[in-house]
Amino acid sequence: MNPPHPAPRLAPRMSSVGASPTAEISNKVRSLKSAGHAVVNLGEGELDFPTPPAIADAGIAAIRNGETKYTAVSGTADLKAAIAAKFLRENQLSYEPREIIAGAGAKQLIFNAFLATLSPGDEVIIPAPYWVSYPDMIRLAGGEPVIVETTRSEGWVLQPDALRAAITPKTRWVVLNSPNNPTGAVYSPEAMKRLTDILVAHPDVLVMADDIYEHLRFAGPFATPAALEPALFDRTLTINGVSKGYSMTGWRIGYAGGPAWLISAMEILQSQSTSNPSTISQAAAVAALTGDLGFMAEWISILRDRRDIVMDMVAATPGLEADTPDGAFYVFADCSGLIGSATASGKVLGSDLDVAGYLLEEAHVGTVHGSAFGAPGHLRIAYAVDTDVLREACARITAACGRLRIKKAA
Repeated sequence: MNPPHPAPRLAPRMSSVGASPTAEISNKVRSLKSAGHAVVNLGEGELDFPTPPAIADAGIAAIRNGETKYTAVSGTADLKAAIAAKFLRENQLSYEPREIIAGAGAKQLIFNAFLATLSPGDEVIIPAPYWVSYPDMIRLAGGEPVIVETTRSEGWVLQPDALRAAITPKTRWVVLNSPNNPTGAVYSPEAMKRLTDILVAHPDVLVMADDIYEHLRFAGPFATPAALEPALFDRTLTINGVSKGYSMTGWRIGYAGGPAWLISAMEILQSQSTSNPSTISQAAAVAALTGDLGFMAEWISILRDRRDIVMDMVAATPGLEADTPDGAFYVFADCSGLIGSATASGKVLGSDLDVAGYLLEEAHVGTVHGSAFGAPGHLRIAYAVDTDVLREACARITAACGRLRIKKAA
């Protein structure tokens, strides 16, 4: 007789978090593909464009030149200089080397910032819809996420009164993400200034500017808090990276600029976990940050066309609604008109998760349910895939929704 299995020994903190919903969707898509189905994944936040050749060549050259050893934990001197130059050139932010850190993606740096600063009971204000990982990162670090809703009617932009009401003596951070994942909303300088005016009056509150989609905008200027309001410079962590704007997700390089005391603490955490980011990827990131952005105009043109394909699909599909986003590469569609509808087999779609599941099973198209982003009744549709493939996926969504028996409004 086999002895009984020992009781699980997971830490209590694991009960407060789950796997990333976007990663789970990708896993389901891979599973269906391995079973022989032609599945299109519109659930993943990743450009289909190849990394620009000059950037890839820099990584290859680093390998051939023997640049394959440990570097300083926070990044090579060349990379930190390139980051500093980028911040100054594009954002009018001046950082010294000790105020800059590079890590294995922006995600690692966000997590380390929370881990370095949050104590039990500390609160972090997050506008919803939000990137799926913020709340779980905060909980893992011992803090409490405070979700503040934004609305489609107000452009998915955090309103000053809502921010003011959410700040308490326990507030440690406010997170601002523009262009936003999942909505594609871009904060205008005026909208951002209304928020920074409030934050100036709360000197104990730190500001996290997640600018990872900075270059992926279709209209309007880019506004980042520390540049817009210099009084916030000494307590703002500006997060960015090469993953989205340069199509370098797999290279795993993010970077941040912020006060030296915070960067130092993040470096200590990094030294005890991942250590330095990939040396090869750092060399490629130097090429990205110092190179010509001429390719970006073509990419934006292609993405605009793809955005329009999705918006045309939404307009043609009963039960779906959306406003045209100004940035990133997502359409955040209201699918509440499909909730309560029934499939051909009689199954009732009772939630946005059911709608996303139906599209995956019936249309073989992966999307992410809005509840994962703190906005039930929606779907995030990523359009950073081949244009012809996107058209096919959109046709499948419209056809699948057309086969539903949609519940009539009372």
